[in-house]
Amino acid sequence: MFAAERRQLILEMVRANGAVSLRELARVVQTSEVTVRRDVRALEAEGLLDRRHGGAVLPGGFSRESGFPHKAHLATAEKSAIADVAAGLVEEGEAVVVGAGTTTQELARRLARVPGLTVVTNSLLVAQALAHANRVEVVMTGGTLRGADYALVGSGAEQSLQGLRVSRAFLSGSGLTAERGLSTSNMLSASVDRALVQAAAEVVVLADHTKLGVDTMFQTVPPEAIARLVTDEPPPHKDRAAAELQALADQGVQITVAGAAGAPSGAVGAVPGTAVAHPGPAGAAGQGGPA
Repeated sequence: MFAAERRQLILEMVRANGAVSLRELARVVQTSEVTVRRDVRALEAEGLLDRRHGGAVLPGGFSRESGFPHKAHLATAEKSAIADVAAGLVEEGEAVVVGAGTTTQELARRLARVPGLTVVTNSLLVAQALAHANRVEVVMTGGTLRGADYALVGSGAEQSLQGLRVSRAFLSGSGLTAERGLSTSNMLSASVDRALVQAAAEVVVLADHTKLGVDTMFQTVPPEAIARLVTDEPPPHKDRAAAELQALADQGVQITVAGAAGAPSGAVGAVPGTAVAHPGPAGAAGQGGPA
């Protein structure tokens, strides 16, 4: 295939998908990633697309991802309540994977008290939260450090997860909708999150109400693959968030709402129309599922 033909095909793929990894581009045009990278540079010079680490995207139109320091100060009370409930799902001696994020970091702090636990993670912050837990084994993936969220990404991280099998994956993200499920704004983070999902028998999404109804560039977990969502109660004026919860419940996602108004300490409530879950013994919270 001539260079002009390759570049036209690359451009068509990016226009059709919004963003495509170099690996996928090389597979489709049947050439090396080195050659594809050279083609992408040429197309960028013409203003037809933008390069991103590990891939190419349409020029402009995509907001820059917020850094960790900014995210850490958003919805802190809600994230804490979500982490409290999620920790109650984990049993002594269990093996789980925990993805990167500020909510999963809060979860990790609570998992430090679960004896005999094995936690596989690509997050330096999750590992740090568990570093001094006497009876918790922490297994880190390989990979390249992504400073924006202190996570290990890339082929090294993905390859280290191959052949792994655990009971649950706890994941967060940038947005959650009933149509596309969980998504994130970074290609490499999304790819590792998908590998984490493949390693788990059950996927638990942790997402506060600010992420409900938000759709970002890269899908990580389709709605049909989400077994359970732990979230907080949207404020009364957040109609879209409540509608997304209802739509997710209609698709069979078990929804646990932490810190609902009027709920007693340690209990959970629900947004009208969604599942009401009452925590029992560890690992049994919300077994009633959506109404």
